[in-house]
Amino acid sequence: MRNELGQVELGLVRLKRRADFLRVARSGRRFAASGLVLQVADRHAPDDCRGDVPAPAGGASNRSESAVGIGFTVSKKVGNAVARNRAKRRLRAVVAELMPTHAVPDRDYVLIGRKATLDRPYADLLADLKRALRRTKSLVVDQGGQDGQSGQQSLAAS
Repeated sequence: MRNELGQVELGLVRLKRRADFLRVARSGRRFAASGLVLQVADRHAPDDCRGDVPAPAGGASNRSESAVGIGFTVSKKVGNAVARNRAKRRLRAVVAELMPTHAVPDRDYVLIGRKATLDRPYADLLADLKRALRRTKSLVVDQGGQDGQSGQQSLAAS
């Protein structure tokens, strides 16, 4: 699906199973920013073939092949339940704005909230996520070669 700017929008699918979170954590691709930590794994990683995680019923996943899997986690270190839920809401808002057009398809992403997620300005959280996507080589540049940051398309920048 394309938006009004002609960019391809991907479907976002929530990661809910512990096995999915563990697989993404094992992938080794992560970036820590002030407001969040991003972990990335390919959807069809070799870990999917391991015997310790049962295959979905019917032998196929119910997730769309070109969708982006998103999971959120915020530990008790961030605060009480109210603070953790607020941090998750802020992360979901950032993801809803950025990921449909800027994430690489067929990958799963886990965003981990930090204490700074609660008070960090929204624009800074957006910049943190975009920088994390770029650093994990998961940022899709649009047709003009721009990733939204003043013409820089280098993945190693920042």
